[in-house]
Amino acid sequence: MAQQHLDPTDPRSRHAGPVPTGDALAGYLRAQATEFLRALRLHRETGAGAHGSEGSAEAARALRRSARRISAGLHTFQPLLDSDWCEAMRPELAWVSGTLAMEHAYTARLERLLTALHRLSGSTALPGQTAGAVTAGRLPDAPAGTRADPAAGGRAAPAASVPQRAASRDAGLRNPPAAAPERGNLTVGAAKAGALLDRQLTLARTRAHSTALQALGSSRFHAVADKVAVLASEVPLTRAAGSTDLRPLAAAAQDRLTDAVTALPLVTAGSPYNAAALVHGLSPDTVPHPQDAPWHQVRLLLRLHRYAREAVSGPKGNAVVDLRLLSAGRALNRHRDASEAAAAAAQAARTPRIAPATAYALGVLHADQRHEVEAARFAFQQCWQKETVRTS
Repeated sequence: MAQQHLDPTDPRSRHAGPVPTGDALAGYLRAQATEFLRALRLHRETGAGAHGSEGSAEAARALRRSARRISAGLHTFQPLLDSDWCEAMRPELAWVSGTLAMEHAYTARLERLLTALHRLSGSTALPGQTAGAVTAGRLPDAPAGTRADPAAGGRAAPAASVPQRAASRDAGLRNPPAAAPERGNLTVGAAKAGALLDRQLTLARTRAHSTALQALGSSRFHAVADKVAVLASEVPLTRAAGSTDLRPLAAAAQDRLTDAVTALPLVTAGSPYNAAALVHGLSPDTVPHPQDAPWHQVRLLLRLHRYAREAVSGPKGNAVVDLRLLSAGRALNRHRDASEAAAAAAQAARTPRIAPATAYALGVLHADQRHEVEAARFAFQQCWQKETVRTS
């Protein structure tokens, strides 16, 4: 599309100006390494109690963001960097990012499931959860100074927005059904289901918090921090990197994303809700849903593409943002969150000797989250077809 060629962050753009080379990549990696060290210092200054302070939580998020960007840069532009150093560094950065992400993931998963239980049982949402759910829907690693696409909202287009759902819930309270035995059954089991999920996910969150604290104090993490500190001043570029254009490598990352999206069943995703969401829903297998893996892979490739655009665009690249990519990233984040929440509900339903009403509530909750998965796929399909727009 013609408008895309005017976007200087597009790796295929041949806009006027200096060609981004290995020097631009070095500047990008040094900036991310500096952010990593700054976040680490902030985390040490704020400390971490039993559940961590807000400052330490924000520092942990900043550590994850910078670690992901450094790792993505090493992956996409590895031909311009020392290969042995890249191969040794990337798994360590992935370990740091993954370890720090678990506590936040369990917290958000519990909030999502409890909010869904209250919505499905017809009661009002828990205090403070509506705002938290909207916040959880943002793209956590969006470039600084950018804003979310208002059109995307906190949920997928086919799924009701927060005001629409609130209006629908209020209408249901004003005009309750004459007889709803199944809903009554869900209401009875919802409290016990919520308590069971609270126990399981709170325990998992506490363990993840302890694991993160141990990781941050380990010799392994200190070794990673030392390497990042060196990276902040010296980037191991190859001899030819200084005259090599970054855009072909960034375009290759875009091609990998495009190929992966092409392989997705977007025709099926063109319907907001379909029966594919519940296929294998009663399977005893506890592994992740088999249909979700290609979508998770697209999410990772989309992130690599976005970070490659940042590296190519240089320090001022945040002024130009592809809202389509941001919206697509939000949709895929919601897809992952709903998929993992459904798996957590299914796992809780396998708890021995739970009451039938509790198992029923967890089953309805699982189906609800699988429908959220389909809604997120629909939202991705819709925003991916939109033309790239430019904002400043």
